[in-house]
Amino acid sequence: MAQAQNGRAAQKFAEVFELKSATLSLLSLVLRSADLSLLESALQERLGDTPDVFNHDPLLIDLSHLVRAEAQPDQDAPAQLSLDDQAQPVDLDLAPVVALLRQYRMQPVAVLGATAAELAQALALGLAESPEPDAPVASRKEFSSSAADVPAQAGSVKEVVVEVVREVIREVPVPAEGSARTLIIDKPLRSGQQVYAKGGDLVVLALVNHGAEVIADGSIHVYAPLRGKAIAGAKGNTEARIFATCMEAELIAIAGTYRTTENPLPETVLGKPAQIRLEGEKLVMEALNF
Repeated sequence: MAQAQNGRAAQKFAEVFELKSATLSLLSLVLRSADLSLLESALQERLGDTPDVFNHDPLLIDLSHLVRAEAQPDQDAPAQLSLDDQAQPVDLDLAPVVALLRQYRMQPVAVLGATAAELAQALALGLAESPEPDAPVASRKEFSSSAADVPAQAGSVKEVVVEVVREVIREVPVPAEGSARTLIIDKPLRSGQQVYAKGGDLVVLALVNHGAEVIADGSIHVYAPLRGKAIAGAKGNTEARIFATCMEAELIAIAGTYRTTENPLPETVLGKPAQIRLEGEKLVMEALNF
């Protein structure tokens, strides 16, 4: 009797919710300076005119490249201790950083490379600890503007790394050797939807609306208006390209180099059939004559 009741209870609970693993993607903000005022100025310069580009996207705060200040040595410390023995890195106060990022409609969810004190504060703020990536952090490709768009400045925040993170609608399964690696989508993509062609190209036969994301490790082909975000060569393929029969993207990126509506598309390609490719660190945009 008791076993039957337990069985019915378990079945009832299974109908209420289900815990499953999911493939997610994240924005990653790589902090290089602990100066909050400098971060605020850099975010305003880069994102002030386009507040909806990263609208409530989940965000990883990456502290692994942070240049930390050192605490001043204690004047009352024993004389036998050297300055190196007394010098300790200053922990970053994450609370104002999180508040600032939320002002720009980013949603911090985790931290990477935090000290013990920073991690404790992050957990108190409701953030999680991100596991170390499989590859060294230095090898990760960053989505940054070209040097011509943003002058080099010591300590400035120039990287907003897009690491592919929300719920993925569909991924390309690993195919048999010699078979094609192409994902084909034939339905319109609404705002908030994301498609990731893992290990191959992506072909979209319908409208990509504002707020939708199309991502591919290879090239992206959109045979309809492209109005959302398009990220080709997501794992560093510099030969990847973006094609659209009506180029109106709010964000385009190839192998780490990106461009947003802060720097509008040129009239030669806006609203027209066009392709985008990468030459060095520069995005080249060309109209297509059909």
